[in-house]
Amino acid sequence: MPDHTTFSQRSPGLALATALAQAQASGPVHVVIDATGLKVYGAGEWLVEKHGERGTRTWRKLHLAIDPSSGEILASELTTNDEGDASQVGPLLGQLSGPIASVTADGAYDGEPTCQAVDERQPGPPVAVIIPPRSTAVPGVAAGTTPTQRDGHIQTIQDKGHMAWQKATGYGRRSHAETAVFRCKALIGSSLRARTLPAQKTEAKCSATSLMAGRVASPKNAPETPGVVAAKCTLVS
Repeated sequence: MPDHTTFSQRSPGLALATALAQAQASGPVHVVIDATGLKVYGAGEWLVEKHGERGTRTWRKLHLAIDPSSGEILASELTTNDEGDASQVGPLLGQLSGPIASVTADGAYDGEPTCQAVDERQPGPPVAVIIPPRSTAVPGVAAGTTPTQRDGHIQTIQDKGHMAWQKATGYGRRSHAETAVFRCKALIGSSLRARTLPAQKTEAKCSATSLMAGRVASPKNAPETPGVVAAKCTLVS
């Protein structure tokens, strides 16, 4: 059993022995994407504990792709705090091996980069992109002849209102992502212990896999009381 120093030094070279995405055997999956902040426990917190000094807090973003029907974490990415949410849509969807039925996210993901990432991941059959347009959004110049999905969302909201649009598109699935984020933080904490970004990426990936493995192993697969088991990690020399 390696000590903490050895593990910390070698953790950037860890690779997960099992993939997160295992929910797609039955067909196209609905994907909900969300992100949350994780605090890095470092010198700033040490100064607060030892001397009461105010330290500088560092944050990382944990991006998750979730299957709303089961609550399963399909993919995860950890980035610095200055990375935009939409920039991780492609990397998250790239971790999924099977077909995708829809991608749902909040308004922070609205825009061409998200649609482009979805189209590149699966050119066909078309994936439903369910993201509420910004309040200032207007239909594109070609909306009258070749409307995009976003144009359709804008028009539906203008004609029938947000609540009707949410019901028609199934936007309510996004609440499952919020539940998964809450469950993740409740079980693994809201901070990272590793000091370097590569090691933090491994820590976050192992945490997500541990959470998912425990969920699969728990009785009746109940989201309220998921078990937690150790993630299987393999050292890559």
